[in-house]
Amino acid sequence: MKIIIFGANELGAMIASQFYTTNDITVIDEEKNKLDAFNKLDISFIDGNATNLDILKQANTKDADVFIACTDSDELNIVACLTAKRLGDITTHCFVRKESYKSSLGITKDAEYNCDFYVDNIIWPEELLTQEIFRIITVAKALDVENFAGGRARLLEYKIAENSPLVNKLVKHCEFPKDTIIVGITRNEELFIPNGETVLHQDDKVIFMGLSHSLDILAGKFFHEKEFVKNVAIIGGGNVGLKLAKSLEDLKLNIKIIERDEERCEFLAEQLDTTLVIHGDGTDLELLAEEDISESDVVVSVTNNDEKNLLCSLLVKQMGVNRVISRVSKITNANLFEKVGVDIAISSKNASLNEIKSSLCGTNIGILATVEQGKGEVLRIILPEDFETTKVMDLKLPTKAIIGVIQRRNRIIIPNGTTQIINGDNLIVFTTSENAPIIREYFKAE
Repeated sequence: MKIIIFGANELGAMIASQFYTTNDITVIDEEKNKLDAFNKLDISFIDGNATNLDILKQANTKDADVFIACTDSDELNIVACLTAKRLGDITTHCFVRKESYKSSLGITKDAEYNCDFYVDNIIWPEELLTQEIFRIITVAKALDVENFAGGRARLLEYKIAENSPLVNKLVKHCEFPKDTIIVGITRNEELFIPNGETVLHQDDKVIFMGLSHSLDILAGKFFHEKEFVKNVAIIGGGNVGLKLAKSLEDLKLNIKIIERDEERCEFLAEQLDTTLVIHGDGTDLELLAEEDISESDVVVSVTNNDEKNLLCSLLVKQMGVNRVISRVSKITNANLFEKVGVDIAISSKNASLNEIKSSLCGTNIGILATVEQGKGEVLRIILPEDFETTKVMDLKLPTKAIIGVIQRRNRIIIPNGTTQIINGDNLIVFTTSENAPIIREYFKAE
């Protein structure tokens, strides 16, 4: 597959790194914007601007399959995608930072306002980030939450505490509730797939999949008892802070949002119904104490500055807040944040990368989620019509992976070794990112 990427920034490097080994990658951008990471990749690089028709012709865009525009300029991305459409039958993915662009550009060739030029996929990273933070907030103690099959199945990630009954136990002796399965463990920053003989350790980050109701039972039994999120404080009233507060208002939670810009505070107060809008700085200890931030069940720092998010997070952690979620713009900062005490560091770039990866996987394969900063992947695999009925235990997978959920028409199945899988089944499979290409190739329809 021939893929053209417009944008030699961090996101462009992440995308190129994912696909360059098995695809023909061309990156377009001005040389001054090119990160050193691109020099380590076997790709073609064109110095220029992809809004220029001559540059697109130089990249042989008419013969390309996919065009991805991910520069830091919405306008450049939009114009480049529309220009690329003029040169051939190419699938375009456009990254935008303004909600208005996402709404106005959501026009397909079959839409009411039919036109010759359109963008196939509009990606607004802040929306993806907000959705991910919302899912995590709504499950007490969870480090990660993903919903599948219309919410009937889930992925939950928890850290094993010092006093947990799971410490030093074999997985096979843990007596997890029916219809739950442990699919991954992160230990010392390494993600691996466990088996029944795996011993659980303190501070392991353990990933489960299963029916939503069964996971609620598991959470109550091993990770929290009758704990519910009631009070949420948000530091930063930008797009993410506003959209997050709106979503949380629907759950009838007590929400505070701290924003340092007075004019933005007035706008937030007009947009929000029950949220308390506070004009101030999230690094002001006196303000945090006055507003009883320590009483919050969760504090989320989502300013557009990594250094400020880290400082705010560490301050509220020092004040006694049990659960702190911090936005990171630079993906390389995520591990640092968690090492110094932030419970969950989350980036919109990983969610954005999922969008791209899923669209390029194949007709019967998609990526539903990634976990642990991209170290693990949750794949959606639809078994083809010629697939022969096989028991899970007899499925000769070429590498380590776990089938966590089977969706068979309207039925949701959490499989064991004797469960049969049949053609047409929609499998939700967990594996490491290193092994994901092997699993995708194994199940790829001809």
